[in-house]
Amino acid sequence: MDNFGFIHEKLDIKILILFVLRRLPGTVDPETLLEICQCDGGIGYFDYSDCLSELVDTGHIEENEDGYRITEKGARNADTVESSLPYSVRVKAMHLIAPVEERLRREAMIVARHEDNEHGCTVELAMSDGKGEIAHMRLLCTGEEQAKQIEKRFRKNAEGYYQKIMELLTE
Repeated sequence: MDNFGFIHEKLDIKILILFVLRRLPGTVDPETLLEICQCDGGIGYFDYSDCLSELVDTGHIEENEDGYRITEKGARNADTVESSLPYSVRVKAMHLIAPVEERLRREAMIVARHEDNEHGCTVELAMSDGKGEIAHMRLLCTGEEQAKQIEKRFRKNAEGYYQKIMELLTE
C-alpha cells in the first residue's frame, strides 16, 4: 500500500517526533504522541515505533512510566533540523499540539498527591498560576480511597475549588 503524505524516511519521522516533543511543556503519553505524529498520513506505525525507540536509545528523548519527554540534546538537535520538515506538516502538527500543550500546562500547575501516615492518609493539594503558588493545603483523610477521590476531583476542577475557598474566606 502506498503511503500518502510528505514524510516517509526514518530521518524525517525522527525530526517530526522531536518537533512535536520540543513544543510540549511536559511528558506526553504514547498514544497522544502517536496521534500527533500521524498528522501527515505517510507514517506507518512500525517505522514510527522504530524511530521513537532509536531516539530514546540515543538520548534525544527520555521515557518514563507516564510517556516521553524531549531531552536537552534532543531540543538542540531539533532546533537545528526542524525547518527541513515540510511547512504543511508543521502546520498540521501545531494544530494538533495546541490543545495537548494547554492540557499539559494546566496539569503542571496542579499538585494532588497523598501519603499514608500513622493517623490515616494525608492529601496534599496545590495550585499555581504559572508565576507562583496561589494555594497549598494538606488534608487528613480516613484512608487511601478517600484521598484518591479528593485528588481526582481537585485535578478536574482546581480552579473552581480555589474560587469557592476564596468566596468562603472573604464573605
